[in-house]
Amino acid sequence: MSILFTPIRIRGIEIRNRVWVAPMCMYSAEEGHPTDWHLVHLGSLARGGAGLVVLEATAVTPEGRITPGDLGIWSDEHVEPLRTLATFISEQGSVPGIQLGHAGRKASARRPWDGDSFIEQADGGWPAVGPTDQPHFGFGAPTALDLDGIAGIVEAFTTSAQRAVEAGFKVIEIHAGHGYLLHQFLSPLANTRTDAYGGSFDGRVRLLEEVVTSVRAVMPSDLALFVRFSATDWVDGGWTIDDTVEASRRVAELGVDLVDCSSGAMSREQVIPVGPGYQVPFARAVRENVKVLTSAVGFITAPQQAEQILVDGAADAIFMAKELLRQPHWPLMAAQALGDDIDWPAQYRWANRPPVMSSAKK
Repeated sequence: MSILFTPIRIRGIEIRNRVWVAPMCMYSAEEGHPTDWHLVHLGSLARGGAGLVVLEATAVTPEGRITPGDLGIWSDEHVEPLRTLATFISEQGSVPGIQLGHAGRKASARRPWDGDSFIEQADGGWPAVGPTDQPHFGFGAPTALDLDGIAGIVEAFTTSAQRAVEAGFKVIEIHAGHGYLLHQFLSPLANTRTDAYGGSFDGRVRLLEEVVTSVRAVMPSDLALFVRFSATDWVDGGWTIDDTVEASRRVAELGVDLVDCSSGAMSREQVIPVGPGYQVPFARAVRENVKVLTSAVGFITAPQQAEQILVDGAADAIFMAKELLRQPHWPLMAAQALGDDIDWPAQYRWANRPPVMSSAKK
């Protein structure tokens, strides 16, 4: 059997294969609540054979939403609707995961299709917060978080994690990438604070360490905790892969089980050499230097390509996004391409049989 379709066990969670659905914002929630869109979208990906299905960045506060259409988990009222999603994903044989996030200074934007620009202020928008009052390009100036505000962020991630566990999610991923709040504290491009949460590397990683410590403390020991990093800002003077390796070492010591390696989205000055597997070296760098599992993501589209990444030891699993939007049943077809025999949904098994030809007697 291929490595791609070999199960992996993380703490007490058995994941049936290494093809995982990356968090992808759908901007289709209502007051943070999932809609029928989410059930059909996520359910089809679970039905399609993915081992792990991770919900989109789910806001830990109302002000932490990127857009008014983001999922939320800041209220107990969100638990039951989210439980419906987690239950259906589980019933298809996939493990349900959720990404917890806060957009920070990139909050209160329009949904991508609601205006001429994604970064236009949303109608009825809300004040944003950040490590300082320095705005992200195209956004309004945020309010700099004071120490009480920072403590509130840690508490929001913690109570949201408790709700995620209650809703039935087996994997929680903390979003510390893509230019959102935790990444804003990590990157010297956004964090120019001079207190304990800024300045040196130790100061800039402090908030993430506090969030990880607090979230891990409220999770059952058999559930898995991931962190997603933007492994580099792709800008001189920004966050680097060396920073990511050191931060990964620290969060692994605090109980993180896997580091999800993406990149960019901090600065408009970024120059990204996009191509097949262009972010895979980041997962390799973390995996080779830290005792922690890693996942690779970014322009991974072919079964043989995904398998080779695992064979080469660059990562332990593959997160996929756009290719799964194009082909929700990619895992089933990839297994066939790699010669693996995996279970199809019972309702679809007739489609996995060779056609039977018959002819009428003359």
